[in-house]
Amino acid sequence: MGKLIAVLGAVTLVAAACGGSSKTSTSAKKTLAPAPGFDPVAKTIHVGVITPLTGPVAVIGKPLTAGNEVWFKYLNQEKGGIAGKYQVTLDEEDSQYVPQNAVQAYQKIKGNEVAIEQLLGTPVTKAVLPLLKQDNVVAQPASLDADWVPEQNLIPIGGPYQIQMINAADYIAKDAGLKSKKWCDTIQDDAYGQAGQAGLTYGAQAQGVSIVSTAKFPAGNADFTPQVQQLKSAGCEVVFLTSTPSDTAKLMAKAAQLQFAPQWIGQSPSYIGAFAASPLKDYLAAHFLVAGEGTEWGDTSVPGMADMISRLQKYDPAQAPDYYFGFGYNEARAVTALLEKAVALGDLSRQGIVNALNKLGTVSFDGLTGDYTYASPAQRVFPRASTIFKVNPAKPVGLEKVKYNFESDSAKTYKLPGT
Repeated sequence: MGKLIAVLGAVTLVAAACGGSSKTSTSAKKTLAPAPGFDPVAKTIHVGVITPLTGPVAVIGKPLTAGNEVWFKYLNQEKGGIAGKYQVTLDEEDSQYVPQNAVQAYQKIKGNEVAIEQLLGTPVTKAVLPLLKQDNVVAQPASLDADWVPEQNLIPIGGPYQIQMINAADYIAKDAGLKSKKWCDTIQDDAYGQAGQAGLTYGAQAQGVSIVSTAKFPAGNADFTPQVQQLKSAGCEVVFLTSTPSDTAKLMAKAAQLQFAPQWIGQSPSYIGAFAASPLKDYLAAHFLVAGEGTEWGDTSVPGMADMISRLQKYDPAQAPDYYFGFGYNEARAVTALLEKAVALGDLSRQGIVNALNKLGTVSFDGLTGDYTYASPAQRVFPRASTIFKVNPAKPVGLEKVKYNFESDSAKTYKLPGT
């Protein structure tokens, strides 16, 4: 069912304040042709959200979607919507992080959407992508696989998972001084895990380090005893982790129980703020790092942080600070820039959205994540910087930045798969 984000109010002719978006041209002042998801008479634009709102990965999907909602509430109420005149409605569907569910949800709503604002999960995106290509629909993947960068029908944000792991390897080898230790990894046994492992393989080779052991597990794994025993028996002293929070919690609990205490470093989706208030908080504070992006919550030295917090407090005060809220907020900013460009070019059809994406240029996220240059797929420029966080229960979201927004030499030389 559609969730109406639009709120009645004065409509102004100002462009949305989203870095990198184009100013409204004279074409935006004309009546645009109707298109799937766009009603020029009602002045509404519909965009779809396909995300886990129930199930174990809802701990990511819900706050991420809240970030989408807050941005568009702000845009609709304070900026008049897209191009100052078109109110945005989010149509939300629950995928439960199951690829087939996501495919069904997409088929259900695709005829009523200008674009898909959020498609959460690497396996989910890989399942839906052939349909996006077939229908010429643009979607935003709420995941960071490098495979998304050259895809014509995707508008990714952020540095890829591969970059996170490459920078994590650089940090562990140089800043943490753990190059001589035994390196291992444990990964979700699917496309998401493969993306993380590809980055680690590249990053470890750049540091002259071999991976001693790799422990795999299915998403939603019930018992991590075999994985912990494998890593412990191999003598692992550093373990790189590709997981989602529900599995991370079970893995960390089992590691603590079996007195296995390496230096863990997880990709951004491995962590959730609730960990910092859980019985695991002391173990995590001592042994767990996160490779992510942007800065810690509340760091107003980063320009976009104060604005994001202010808008959260105004439009969704019940939403607690959350790492994934910020990701969803930035997703919505990128889609806003895309829609602004399409309006400026005078075409909100599916091909018009694709054309706008190829001409969009650089979108700035004011330090919350790296700037992204959107162009024809071969010409896109993605961020290559990461931030390393440590767990600090005293901090909002439980994360404290250790090394902010750095780009390792090996990240600079990384090439996309197939190039």
